[in-house]
Amino acid sequence: MRNAPHIAFARRRRLAAALALATAAPLWAVSAAAQAQDAAYPTKPVTILVGFPPGTATDTVARMLSERLAQRMGQQFIVENKPGAGGSIAAGLGARAKPDGYTLMIGASAPQAINPHVYPNLNYDARKDFAPIGLITWLPYLFVVSPDNPAGNLKDFLATAKAKPNQLTYATTGIGTTSHLVTAVLLSKAGAAMVHVPYKGSSQAQTDIVGGRTTATFDTMVSSLAMVKSGRLKALAVSTPERVAMLPDVPTVAEQGFPGFDMGAWLGLIAPAGIPPAIQDRLAREMNAVLADATVRERLGDLGAQVRTTPTPAAFGAMMKNEYESWGAIVRDFNVKATD
Repeated sequence: MRNAPHIAFARRRRLAAALALATAAPLWAVSAAAQAQDAAYPTKPVTILVGFPPGTATDTVARMLSERLAQRMGQQFIVENKPGAGGSIAAGLGARAKPDGYTLMIGASAPQAINPHVYPNLNYDARKDFAPIGLITWLPYLFVVSPDNPAGNLKDFLATAKAKPNQLTYATTGIGTTSHLVTAVLLSKAGAAMVHVPYKGSSQAQTDIVGGRTTATFDTMVSSLAMVKSGRLKALAVSTPERVAMLPDVPTVAEQGFPGFDMGAWLGLIAPAGIPPAIQDRLAREMNAVLADATVRERLGDLGAQVRTTPTPAAFGAMMKNEYESWGAIVRDFNVKATD
């Protein structure tokens, strides 16, 4: 029976191999099923969370994108507005959503790069809870006032603001939003002081300027262009280094005594962290194809948005990281707090 140990060992080895195969087979089957599911994506409607109300730049761009993605991918892409806290309510919901590609978000400067430095108790981590998909647009900002405001340009307006410290008001889309910080930077450079009046969105802020309840706002061109063109608001400056094609007669902030002034907001598509890479890459390709379409670019341009894209999700992720750090420095410089 000298061979008994060898026979027993051989039996144990065969048994171990059989158990390994039995264990691996279900894992292989699960992996194959997951890959097949990713390849078939989407098989049901996809929700895109938007952290701002209807009529804002973010909402407008989201609806245009969702319409085109639905056409290309054969399923509904449904925009769901969850406004509040400068976009952070939607971001928190998105961070906790199942990372299967059926809940996406329009990421923006405020919730992804600014709010984490402003609000101390956010229920998400902007650096860890989201997967980048791609950049969509860059949003120039317009400084607008009521048509009957006596200021003929930004210089005149700021001269009045300096002469009347904290007597004029400026509306924004919320504490710590891009609208707030762009205005804060401008007033600081001008040495002027105005009272901040935060709103939940653009529409009411602009209505109150027309009605004389607030003096001015620095808001996205997408949100304010229609009212400027209709004559209900008067544009004194644009935030980009060069004038915009839609309003060629409106000078830049840089032209009016602030060389180098170049500020705005970005919008991009993001998902909960953990989304399958195949779905993440598919969404990036489809979105970039949508944004390459001449009709889409023209429509966004007519609204006042500048189409900008990133070649890969990783490239967008690197941009988001840089934006997080850059806006954080501005928040610290101006000591912006959620209780302001």
